[in-house]
Amino acid sequence: MSFLNDLLGGAQANSAGGSSLVAIAGQLIDKAGGVQGLVSMLQQHGLGDAVQSWVGSGTNQQVSGEQLGQALQNGGLGSVLQEAAGKLGVDQNQLIGQLSQVLPHAVDHLTPDGQVPEQGQGGFDLGSLASLAGKLLGGNKTA
Repeated sequence: MSFLNDLLGGAQANSAGGSSLVAIAGQLIDKAGGVQGLVSMLQQHGLGDAVQSWVGSGTNQQVSGEQLGQALQNGGLGSVLQEAAGKLGVDQNQLIGQLSQVLPHAVDHLTPDGQVPEQGQGGFDLGSLASLAGKLLGGNKTA
């Protein structure tokens, strides 16, 4: 768990784009075209039910690192994962495993009303995820 804590802790100091899991989740959302783009892409690549649970108001359905990695790779975000793993000095599969725990919370956090924001409703702001690291470390949100 120290790997997760180290990366999440870095999000508070580097909320403007540091090499934390929350920042990487933000990069993935941004590169996918916002929350709507990421949700759509993950649905198209086999994670429809899980993603709907992240958006909805119920419990977030878990996905494995393998499932998430495959969906992100197939959705064209493999280069983001590769670059992030390189910056962090970790194995890409280890990074994806950790992201499979964080990304559901990020999508849930960015869809507080159970609705995916429409594309064009302002740009994605990494600052909107800044409080997420504290919530994840503090355990305020159940998965």
